[in-house]
Amino acid sequence: MIIIVDMTTRYYTDLKPAETDLSRWTVAHVLREHAEQRPEAAYLIAPEEGREFSYAQMLDGAERVAGGMRARGAADGDRVVIMASNCSRFVFSWLGCGVGALVEAPINTAYEGEFLRHQVSLVGARWAVIDDVFAERFTVLRDALPSLEGFWVIDTGRLGAALDTLRGAGWSAEPWDTLLAADRLALPDPAPHQLASVFYTSGTTGPSKGVSMPHGQMYMFGSIVVSLTRLTSTDTYLTVTPLFHGNAQFMAAYPALIAGGRLVIRSRFSASRWADQLRENQVTVTNMIGVMMDFIWKQPRRPDDADNVLRCVYAAPTAFSVLPEFMERFGVEAFVDAFGLTETCAPIISPYGEMRPAGSQGLLASEWFEARLVDPETDQEVPVGSVGELVVRYKHPWTCSLGYYGMPDKTAQAWRNLWFHTGDALRRDEEGWYYFVDRYKDTLRRRGENVSSYEVEQVILAHPAVTECAVIGVPSEVEAGEDEVMAVIVTGAAVSATEIFGWCTGRMPAFAIPRFIRFADALPRTPSEKIRKAELRDQGTSGAFDRTALPPAT
Repeated sequence: MIIIVDMTTRYYTDLKPAETDLSRWTVAHVLREHAEQRPEAAYLIAPEEGREFSYAQMLDGAERVAGGMRARGAADGDRVVIMASNCSRFVFSWLGCGVGALVEAPINTAYEGEFLRHQVSLVGARWAVIDDVFAERFTVLRDALPSLEGFWVIDTGRLGAALDTLRGAGWSAEPWDTLLAADRLALPDPAPHQLASVFYTSGTTGPSKGVSMPHGQMYMFGSIVVSLTRLTSTDTYLTVTPLFHGNAQFMAAYPALIAGGRLVIRSRFSASRWADQLRENQVTVTNMIGVMMDFIWKQPRRPDDADNVLRCVYAAPTAFSVLPEFMERFGVEAFVDAFGLTETCAPIISPYGEMRPAGSQGLLASEWFEARLVDPETDQEVPVGSVGELVVRYKHPWTCSLGYYGMPDKTAQAWRNLWFHTGDALRRDEEGWYYFVDRYKDTLRRRGENVSSYEVEQVILAHPAVTECAVIGVPSEVEAGEDEVMAVIVTGAAVSATEIFGWCTGRMPAFAIPRFIRFADALPRTPSEKIRKAELRDQGTSGAFDRTALPPAT
């Protein structure tokens, strides 16, 4: 229900978490409650594995994973990095950490080198769950990861070689499946204020930060999506995005768990098979990020496009130019969206079933959050209709991040004046709708992946011919495509764009490698010597080399 306040401003008032006792806002409580109430009901469906798991089986597996980890020496609060592709074992690892009083820290499977070292070291991880194909990425960093003690390795076809590699480097390493053979461990449920997860930011003015998420916040995030999509125990939620992203874990897997519904996980997104996958598993709810909606829309029309039971799509962002036609073509009842950050949950939510103004993200959930749009220099609130930085704070305990793990200075800076500063520029109209305008920060987002401009710059600056580098985002040529990565480079010696592209390969994730490179004599700077990235963005890709149009690097 949407109410009108003062005859002008509207708020989102449908956010009513299923569990009213905030002391029970933990994944352990949710899992145990459903395993008791609906033990035989399916929770996890992994079509590519040919496996389906009931709530009772999920609890059994989670408690065995917890028991196996604790038997190896894992203790309360230990951080466990998870670097694995979407599979049932990833889900069991997440839930095992939740019931075992351990802290999961999922890592992007594309990470290697300095990107990987930084994130593992930042949280001081003692343990790791990884796919066997990633073993060598860790062994080359052996001396840089002194806190890491042991691995549980998921078999994707190279298990033996991975175990030998890790053990040869001096680590303990066991097959992941040994965890399911461990004794079940039923510990008391953690408290909502206890740390549950560390999810990493993309990095803006420095290396990526680890967002410390307590159990209460993880539950709140899941509850927001339950409300946003009207998720119930009769629903089947499909996610095709990586479980190391919040989009899949606490905005798909956890909401399905809270609602007592079913979760379908796929290893990757396929625009051509999307409609078939909806039918295969009788999917009623799914989510999309970035260009997914655009890619699906551009698939050849088929007479059976609407032959499904799909009810709701959570699309961030929504491609409004094709929205009505998309809904009719695929028979979708509702498209919804929300705006928030890992640090704050999503305080801005769109009402279910309402065709919101084009470009808007939603209305403020005012019972749970406060929000203002302020001048980023003064923190003074700007008038309605003006663009300002979104700042947020929560009204109930443990529904927001505890801060940045191991970075108290970054935490204090972000939460200055008792408000969390998002770094995002938004505007609000008189009715209460919020519209995303731009980023104040220099973070980029390319096809669903967050990219740290700082970290990309550091890799390029390590090239001996490069003296200065600024990485910016330039608009993608497809709607909702977010950014393409561009590097503006000053050199001290002759070097080609092809050589720089080749230098980046293997030193950063593939999605972070710039598409465009432009060479410059100097970078524009402010009087305080900060690079004027806005000026670089205004110049666009004029005069730049396009990686997709160059021969491959040698």
